[in-house]
Amino acid sequence: MAIISNATTIADAGAFSVSLGDMVLIKTLTASSSNTLSFVHGASSVVLDNTYPFYKFEFINMHPATSSVGFAVGFRDGGSDYDATKTTTSFGSYNREDGNEISLGYRSGNDLAQGTGDQTLINYNTVSNDDDSSVSGELLLFDPSNTTYIKHFMSNMNSMAIDGSNRYSVNSYTAGYCNVTAAIDAVQFSFTSGAIASGIIKLYGIKGAAN
Repeated sequence: MAIISNATTIADAGAFSVSLGDMVLIKTLTASSSNTLSFVHGASSVVLDNTYPFYKFEFINMHPATSSVGFAVGFRDGGSDYDATKTTTSFGSYNREDGNEISLGYRSGNDLAQGTGDQTLINYNTVSNDDDSSVSGELLLFDPSNTTYIKHFMSNMNSMAIDGSNRYSVNSYTAGYCNVTAAIDAVQFSFTSGAIASGIIKLYGIKGAAN
């Protein structure tokens, strides 16, 4: 069933147009001791095709069941496995709460060179499972259904990390491409170890000039 206002469809099969603007909410997934959260084209009202030129995932307070973990993404290019070949780059920064320890640099442990495993979006040991700790951020995926070009993506993530008695704000930027010409038809998120205890992921379609 659709909701129509002034001859414009603003909600249909679970999708909602945010203020009739450029971002259209496609799907919201809420974790509850979930091993993974997956967005699969054609399932549960999810679209990852040429309806939109690019897509945005928002991560809201992703809280792990296990301490000292990272948050990661996998891309599916057909079949059943999230193993699309990726080449990526990553850098990040952190600042301790007392301001006495800071860092900015390349994160060689987070990059992939034609790797098929999950892409870590924030350092593997960054996110704590303390009650008030979580990771939030966003990921952009460009033209996932295109069968001519590689598929670019980029993310910006932030977490509250704990090391002994010290706490840090940790920020991570990751970018790269799925080095495949097949369509990316599903995207899956998980922590590098253990379940997603709680958290929300929202998928939006971003309108282009012709949409």
